Amino acid sequence: MVAEAGVPQLLAVARAGDGDAFGRLVGPLRDELRAYCYRMLGSVHDAEDAVQDTLDRAWRSLDRFEDRGSIRPWLYRIATNRALTIIERRGRRELPTDLSPQGAPLVETAWLGPYPDRLMGWTAQLSPEAEVIARESVELAFVAALQHLSASHRAVLLLRDVLGYPASEVADLLDTTVAGVNSALQRARKVVAELHSEPSQRRTLAALGDAAQQEVARRYLTAWQAGDLETIVAMLTEDARFSMPPLTTWYAGRDQIRGFLVDAVLGYRWRFLPTWANGQLAFGTYMWSDDRAAYVPAGLDVLTLRGRQVAEVVSFLDADFPAFGLPAELTGDDPAR
Repeated sequence: MVAEAGVPQLLAVARAGDGDAFGRLVGPLRDELRAYCYRMLGSVHDAEDAVQDTLDRAWRSLDRFEDRGSIRPWLYRIATNRALTIIERRGRRELPTDLSPQGAPLVETAWLGPYPDRLMGWTAQLSPEAEVIARESVELAFVAALQHLSASHRAVLLLRDVLGYPASEVADLLDTTVAGVNSALQRARKVVAELHSEPSQRRTLAALGDAAQQEVARRYLTAWQAGDLETIVAMLTEDARFSMPPLTTWYAGRDQIRGFLVDAVLGYRWRFLPTWANGQLAFGTYMWSDDRAAYVPAGLDVLTLRGRQVAEVVSFLDADFPAFGLPAELTGDDPAR
């Protein structure tokens, strides 16, 4: 929870027209609002737009805010309404990867975007238990599962189970009843539980420990950079999946993935830089370009681990590398020489 010491004073000054005071009032909540909107919308870009619109609307209507000791619920009400409006306007969107136990895509296209771990600095202000829930709730599989819920059910699940609002407050935020909130929550939990079958990556990584994580990362990037197809395939689980948003092509199982990787691994020269996205191990992947005489971005690979093996790779082909602390390109000598 964000500390709100001095809020009454800041609120009074902000209501008098002081933009700096308003910025100090809402600034500590911006990161968590962005994470909430990302879970609702599945896109960092859309989440940024929703948060900016939320703060703009809050500033313009600050005189109508009923001060009940915290501005946080009011901002979440506005953010929820903005997210619901965005979802309604864009219509049904589709998922990047398969979440079904049988291994068949639920919808045959991809759109979910990755979330930079650097934007999760707000979790340091939470209790250890709340931080675990917050980080697990931005994992790719969970966020993808949320997109199968109606917009209002997403909001109920996030506000109740992730953010910890009581049913009465959620009912107030969504202009519904407590009974309606409880019913929606039960249905939302059931759908997400059926779709989100992979173990939490945060708990998987914690069980592995730092040394084992580093070893997995080292083996994976070394194999790609060396063109060692056999090691890459050996690191996959038998039921591993590989997808490349925004392409609709996907592969399931070692044999299919091997068939795809023969050309991808052996036909190009690669450099990998480790990073983190959605609380998961990730790599900025760079392919050698003769035209630019440099390694250029090819995709942000986000890995789902099961023990020391890779259960899923989602390679976001249009990821914004600098947002993940990755350089726009890697210069160096022609690797063929």
